[in-house]
Amino acid sequence: MKYTMYYDVTRFSELDIYLFKEGTHSKLYKHLGSHLMKREGVEGVYFALWAPHAKGVSVIGDFNKYDENAHKLQLRGDGSGIWDGFIENVKEYDIYKYHIFNDFENLNANKADPYAFYAEVAPNSASRVYNIENFTWDDEKWMKKRAKNNSHKNAISVYEVHLGSWRRKVEENNRYLTYEESARELAIYLKEMKFTHVELMPITEFPFKGSWGYQTSGYFAPTSRFGEPKDFMRFVEVMHQNGIGVILDWVPSHFVTDGHGLMNFDGTCLYEHEDPRLGYHPQWGSAIFNYERNEVREFLISSAMMWLDIYHIDGIRVDAVASMLYLDYAREEGDWIPNEFGGNENLGAIKFLKQLNSTVGEFHTDTMMFAEESTNFPQVTGKVSEGGLGFDYKWNMGWMHDILKYMKNDPIHRQYHHNDLTFSFVYMYNENYILPLSHDEVVHMKGSLINKMPGDNNQKFANLRAMYSLMYAHPGKKLLFMGGEFAQFAEWNFEKSLDWHLLDQENHKGISDIIKELNKLYKKEPALHKYDCDPKGFEWIDENDHSANVISYIRKAKKSKDNIIVVCNFSDKPHIGYEVGISEEGKYKEIFNSQDKQFAGWSSKNKEILKTIDKSVHGRDLSLKVTLPPLSVIYIKKEN
Repeated sequence: MKYTMYYDVTRFSELDIYLFKEGTHSKLYKHLGSHLMKREGVEGVYFALWAPHAKGVSVIGDFNKYDENAHKLQLRGDGSGIWDGFIENVKEYDIYKYHIFNDFENLNANKADPYAFYAEVAPNSASRVYNIENFTWDDEKWMKKRAKNNSHKNAISVYEVHLGSWRRKVEENNRYLTYEESARELAIYLKEMKFTHVELMPITEFPFKGSWGYQTSGYFAPTSRFGEPKDFMRFVEVMHQNGIGVILDWVPSHFVTDGHGLMNFDGTCLYEHEDPRLGYHPQWGSAIFNYERNEVREFLISSAMMWLDIYHIDGIRVDAVASMLYLDYAREEGDWIPNEFGGNENLGAIKFLKQLNSTVGEFHTDTMMFAEESTNFPQVTGKVSEGGLGFDYKWNMGWMHDILKYMKNDPIHRQYHHNDLTFSFVYMYNENYILPLSHDEVVHMKGSLINKMPGDNNQKFANLRAMYSLMYAHPGKKLLFMGGEFAQFAEWNFEKSLDWHLLDQENHKGISDIIKELNKLYKKEPALHKYDCDPKGFEWIDENDHSANVISYIRKAKKSKDNIIVVCNFSDKPHIGYEVGISEEGKYKEIFNSQDKQFAGWSSKNKEILKTIDKSVHGRDLSLKVTLPPLSVIYIKKEN
């Protein structure tokens, strides 16, 4: 078969080139990379690559026996630095790389396509020709309701998943589930557990499985470990058909240094900074993007847009935002370069993040952008037009650190650490927050969540139930990493399946049941979600009863009859007849108790109707007397 090369075919208009040079092209995946098309009735593939400093570029693959001189691309004459050409008879699934002719013999000259839609299964590293444009979607019902499902006023409860270790086929040599298998099994499970969204740890192609996907090599390709791109489209479709949104964990903060990747791409530091004080990440041993370059920002924004445009992804969680914002992140004094104003802010990264969120907001108003940001950088979720970064939500890392620190204390000592329990309420509306108990808290010898809890076995489970119950009653959306929903004892291991057999044990089943019930209440009760991002949704009753290890507050709805009173007892002693200040006279009922026997708790709940007493408590004219079991959180609601 003849593989003739032609140069009279292009997927670029003059406007495309103008926008590319200007730094505002947001859909480069439609133009760069490999694209199946016809020339004069003959099928083949159009290849286009940005490599402005290369001396030459050729396409190599099985079809030309990797002959670097067989099919050379031509440098466009428009000053874009793009090489392109059309090769007849190259087919879908054909394997290819680009050979970069440069002046540096010691550099790897055979590169994977930065814009490839599909890749070989690691450790192989070539790209594959693939058509992502002919998938017929069947998720119209979800897409019509997506704006409501992703609203700040809606319940958003996220289940974080590592697809390689959620479940495995142990009986088949411990193999991964395919995208199709995961879609079928995960959709059933998420519906049963009543989560609203699933967040996938990075499935963008990556060479080293031990990086969990955070060392990315293919920003436009779902990893081929679990199937091909259309299999992943089907995964998203199945989630949508079952009412589950899909959030993609995405890593624009750094990239792998493997030879086939982006580093030293055309013989120069094209995607990264040349100076290692700017371009090398000492903590992760990876390369840092040069956000000052128009083409680099466009590359990353086009990646994000492709996942939203083509794969119907509902949200993107941007990893390691703090590492992007600060030039001195994880660096010693003298190992970083200040910005032009002498500060430590990475002005290029800030520009990129604003451009990213503005672009997503322009084309996909019904999706969500999440920032994993651990510092006090201002206005992470502020509007770009008002000086903010433009994210929809920020991970509340402060809440996560404080609550785990507090819960690790033996109850007898908690009165001296009361501020760790209450401090997050001081700033809970400074940003639009999501409360994360993520994979980062159950790896690297940190132990599992259940093993962070003090006491004997029963006390550990009671503490965990109470912590989850506080989380669901705390303003902010929710995120829980897989395994936490049934209190897996072992630290997460990416090489094996979760310990599903634990659900046969009463205490573990109780944790599963309480998460299911909390998700149900979170969605059902407007007071628990409607004002997650609005100060009108919260009011303290008493935050200062440190001697009893008790806090109490109101989660408020639009109508006061829908308000929920939350009382938390983090002591290991019961409080009988505990007085809670109330403003509205009437009858009240306990609607939830984390120590209920249905969750494998050991205490009875407040079964009777609670009537207000004409006694002033907590600065309120009326009060209730309630029983607080040890290590418990209860929700109380007015009887209609």
